[in-house]
Amino acid sequence: MTAQATRSKTRPAGTWTSTGDRRPPATGKVLTYAVLIALSIVVLAPVVWTVLSSFKTQAELAQRPPTILPDSFGLTNYTEAMQTFRFATYLKNSVVVTVGATVLTLMINTTAAYGLAKYNFRGRNFLFLVTLGTIMIPLQIILIPVYQVASDLHLVNSLWGLIIPPAATPTGVFLLRQYMLGIPDDLIEAARIDGAGEFRIFLRIIVPLCGAPIAVLTIFSVIWRWNDFLWPLIISQSQDKYTLPVALAQFDSQLVVPFNYILAMSVVSMLPVIIIFLVLQRHIVRGIASTGLK
Repeated sequence: MTAQATRSKTRPAGTWTSTGDRRPPATGKVLTYAVLIALSIVVLAPVVWTVLSSFKTQAELAQRPPTILPDSFGLTNYTEAMQTFRFATYLKNSVVVTVGATVLTLMINTTAAYGLAKYNFRGRNFLFLVTLGTIMIPLQIILIPVYQVASDLHLVNSLWGLIIPPAATPTGVFLLRQYMLGIPDDLIEAARIDGAGEFRIFLRIIVPLCGAPIAVLTIFSVIWRWNDFLWPLIISQSQDKYTLPVALAQFDSQLVVPFNYILAMSVVSMLPVIIIFLVLQRHIVRGIASTGLK
């Protein structure tokens, strides 16, 4: 009793919880929140400025000193940009390329990761290291060889040329393989004993268990393909094959650059990615964390 009273006196009030865990100091918590709020402002400020500026006229954008809020929040920039800008065509191309490349990426990466994680063959680790090493190779180095292959396959100036070449991503193979290593081999062996084929095992057991990393790879692939600029610029030779990032860049070639239209279309092009991220955000952190633990 005396020892317990002595310990309670030596502990500062409000420092220990009922379970004996020490609470973080109030000053440290305030500092942590202050840093997080500051970083959030730094990240969100350009987005907020873009959205607000998309309602401004050319004269307002050229005004010095600049103003934060527009004079009015009309949709003139959006409607005029869609009338003078083949927005429907470019949006359709971006959607087709993004969806097609994402589906193909998931198919290729899941099968490749499954083979590297659950099949023992000579050179498996070396093949995985080579695949992982390609992450460090920038696109500019392999741009000409890939373009030549696409030209030989008659993929230049076609949407297939935008979908197929960037579909296989080593990052996706790495994420999925690391997660699949944590799936017990006993599940696969039990399915084989029950007479399930390899494709059925992959489709009915492995894929459902990999929902979290597949969601992560989906959002990554959507962001990569939706915002991709260099490869669509190289492979697309006519405007009817342009995606949104390439089409927006064509405004810069005009004598008078319509920044108000560019900002309005930039906001529209951001919306699909933001919506997909909000839908899948709960899977992203869980998928990346579980991949690291596996």
